[in-house]
Amino acid sequence: MTKEVPGPPPVGVRELIRAQDRVSFVYLERCTVHRDGNAITATDEQGVIHLPAATLGTMLLGPGTRVTHQAMTLMAESGSTCVWVGERGVRYYAHGRTLTTSSRLIEAQARLVSNQSSRLRVARAMYAMRFPGEDVGQLTMQQLRGREGARVKSAYHDEAERAGVEWRRRDYDPSDFASGDGLNQALSAATACLYGVVHAVVVALGASPALGFIHTGHDKSFVYDVADLYKVEIAVPVAFGVAATHENVDVPSETRRRMRDAIHTTKLIERCARDVRRLLLEDSDPSDDTGEDSGVVQLWDDKRGSVAAGQNYGEAPW
Repeated sequence: MTKEVPGPPPVGVRELIRAQDRVSFVYLERCTVHRDGNAITATDEQGVIHLPAATLGTMLLGPGTRVTHQAMTLMAESGSTCVWVGERGVRYYAHGRTLTTSSRLIEAQARLVSNQSSRLRVARAMYAMRFPGEDVGQLTMQQLRGREGARVKSAYHDEAERAGVEWRRRDYDPSDFASGDGLNQALSAATACLYGVVHAVVVALGASPALGFIHTGHDKSFVYDVADLYKVEIAVPVAFGVAATHENVDVPSETRRRMRDAIHTTKLIERCARDVRRLLLEDSDPSDDTGEDSGVVQLWDDKRGSVAAGQNYGEAPW
């Protein structure tokens, strides 16, 4: 007789909400995170809040948080990304499980990044998304980096003029958030939020955060690749807007609030999911996720590509 496992049953993969339909992120600090059914609870001296786990993209856990084993089990079952962050939410430490049971995207990503020609093709496609209407098909990586540097520099100056904020240069210490001025603190907080959301989407879709096409050598190289597609559009304006009023607000908290609004307004999660699929699947329809939740394990074959698993091939003809 099978012993009944206590507690609510795990969330089925097909019941999970797609990455692009989830809430972007929730930041928690100085509280106890637990589970109540299929909801995450956060408890502090002010009371308890309930968060449906399957609707979360990223849960940022700041200083003073305590998390129970049951809460982490639910996060993993729900395919949500749980992130432990440093003071004011500027460090990224961990992520949960993928929403898909298919290796389709990560296999495509590995093929593309392992070949110099296809890697350059994808890198150029990423830069082309930042320079709409421009032909970058013949530019070298060095030329593309130079053009991107000029674009970012111009964007900072344009935002500084729009917000009425003095801009000198990007200056921050990753180990000491408070050492930066209000603008640099806002930029750090905004990019941390952006990285967390993009990381959540990348992992949820079943791609590898580490296999980057422009960035390399880091466990979040692909996250940085994808986040750079939206940084100037979303994170930079938010940061300059916060800096314009930073004397009257808590910079990290206000930045996170505005980033959450901007992510919702720009439909970033939906766009990010579509862009990742389009970049990695190239000629396929980016909105077509057919086959990404098949849950079928196969065996690789050097002649036929794959064969069915779960069979005994001991007497099969060779």
